[in-house]
Amino acid sequence: MIPDPQEGETPRLAPAESRRRFRDRIRGGVTWGRVYRLTSYLKSALWTVPLIAIAVELAISPMIHALDDWQRWNLTHLELTGATALYQTVITLTLSFLVFTFGQLLVAIQIAGGQLTPRIIATILLRNNVVRYSVGLFVFTLVFAVGALNRQTAAVHELVATVTGVLGVACIADFLFLIDYAARLLRPVAVVARVGDEGVAMIKAVYPDPATALPPEEAALHERVGAPSRLVQHGNASEIVLAVEIPALLALARLHDGVIEFLPQVGDFVAAEEPLFVLHGGAMAIDDRTVLCTVAFGPERTLEQDPMFAFRIIVDIALKALSPAINDPTTAVLALDQVHRLLRVVGRRRLRGEVILDDSGQPRVIFRTPNWEHYVQVACNEIRACGANNLQIARRMRAMLMNLRSTLPDHRRAALDTELDMLDWAIKAHYTRPEELALAMIPDMQGLGGSSGARLQRSA
Repeated sequence: MIPDPQEGETPRLAPAESRRRFRDRIRGGVTWGRVYRLTSYLKSALWTVPLIAIAVELAISPMIHALDDWQRWNLTHLELTGATALYQTVITLTLSFLVFTFGQLLVAIQIAGGQLTPRIIATILLRNNVVRYSVGLFVFTLVFAVGALNRQTAAVHELVATVTGVLGVACIADFLFLIDYAARLLRPVAVVARVGDEGVAMIKAVYPDPATALPPEEAALHERVGAPSRLVQHGNASEIVLAVEIPALLALARLHDGVIEFLPQVGDFVAAEEPLFVLHGGAMAIDDRTVLCTVAFGPERTLEQDPMFAFRIIVDIALKALSPAINDPTTAVLALDQVHRLLRVVGRRRLRGEVILDDSGQPRVIFRTPNWEHYVQVACNEIRACGANNLQIARRMRAMLMNLRSTLPDHRRAALDTELDMLDWAIKAHYTRPEELALAMIPDMQGLGGSSGARLQRSA
């Protein structure tokens, strides 16, 4: 037995109770939201691959030296001075490559943030695996060459020298490729295409089912979920919602025979102590900490679980191109190409309603996602407002809307018709001469220079 503590002493816990509390602390710290946030951070962190490269080198290098001492290879026929010069040359090369690569990356970030949009820095540039793995190769080669030079003795290690030479040649080839790749990476067409690819992947992941006819109107939320209810507030930090673990919320609501309502959308900013969940019915018995663990927060939006952010990035690139300071409508047309692509993918998917049902058809989770009208508005409104006075934008946007209207399911037409009417009004407000007005009203997939979309008629 554990004796009773004396007055003024801290009570001592039994070993079993101490272990249980320790496990509870560990489990409380390792939540889905924190793991998701850490994973998202590591995907955009440049230091992770070089750090892994150092660990791999420290594990492989002793084995290569041991194999060299055992076999006594005769591969390079280098003298001691030649091997030393090889190691020193590779060290100098890799250091130069690292300095140039990081300098080039800083310049790329400045150019991308100034001429395109700052939102592509974390989502595109820092997550680019070509840059990360190139830096990893340079760091691996540098550490390996330094270790080889440090272990150099009176006899030349033939296998080590051969591996160092091969790594040096690989670094030179990779560096030359990286220069060409970086020059192509920052082209507007490459950036918007990359964002488009990411957006298509996220749309298919968030909305896996193909589009069907308009779903029946959902009943009013208060009728579906009933009463009573309880609020769960966010913590003390103001952050962005990155992702939500919907399967866990669904399982919790089904277990307690209630409904869990998530108030913000993915991508929303949530202030400290702002309401985050509303627990209805039996879900009121769920602990606040349990539901809060199903949400991942971060300092800025990412593309995971947030297809609307892909639209936001591409539209921002178009708006920056249309600004008087840059005045590059052709880049805005390239952005509209990707907007057209994303709208087509969204229009062909089944956009789920707010109420998520369980296997028995009972409402369990209320989770708000953008609907078709929201996507169309974000894709068109700002570009139309800033670019309707430009022939390229007016013609390309008309071609996009008419093409989508004729190729997407019928229940997608209403929002597109609204945008066409607003585009007509904006064009007529900017062009007073009949000749210019007629030219601006022609749908053109190239913006200006073709009229392949002119045959698409707007039918009832």
